[in-house]
Amino acid sequence: MAAGDDLEAKVTRWREALAPHVRPAPPLDWDRAALLVIDPQVQFSAMLEPILPNLRSVIDAFRSRRRPVVFTRHRHLDPAADAGMLGEWWDAVLIDGSPEAELIPQLRPQPEDLLIEKDRYSAFLRTRLDRELSSRYIRDLVVGGVMTNLCCETTARDAFMRDFRVFFLLDGTATCREEYHLASLRNLAYGFAYLVACSEILPDR
Repeated sequence: MAAGDDLEAKVTRWREALAPHVRPAPPLDWDRAALLVIDPQVQFSAMLEPILPNLRSVIDAFRSRRRPVVFTRHRHLDPAADAGMLGEWWDAVLIDGSPEAELIPQLRPQPEDLLIEKDRYSAFLRTRLDRELSSRYIRDLVVGGVMTNLCCETTARDAFMRDFRVFFLLDGTATCREEYHLASLRNLAYGFAYLVACSEILPDR
């Protein structure tokens, strides 16, 4: 979802554009499911705003069922040492301790949630995420957050290669431009993830 768009109208149009690529999603196996909320940080507040109600509804559903909710936070302790190609590619990176690197107050983790700190697009690279999910016998991974075409897509691809079933939230992910969002959705639908709306994840459907 690109910031500032009408979400419901966009989802309708995306479904039409993506129809040739999307395969029907199987029922979510709640007993083996976890939710991954990627980088809900102050830096991305404008992108997050349109999808916040949807994300919160999915988070609440997972918490009510006592299923794992995992948040990630992207930050660099010393960009010269830990930013790698990200530091070369971008003019600036998120610095640990800066206001921009903090999680937004609307989506702060609860004590029972997990927080994974990362310094690359993929939430799996050099983190304990795979170990945490495997120890809980997770098979179905629901992915939301920002940015669709960077950290969300990279993490979803990485999860697929680790044999998780990936459920990617159409209206629970966001980026800076609609064309980037739609391009990622098309790629993911073709080879990596089931595309679902947040309402389709909720257990009362």
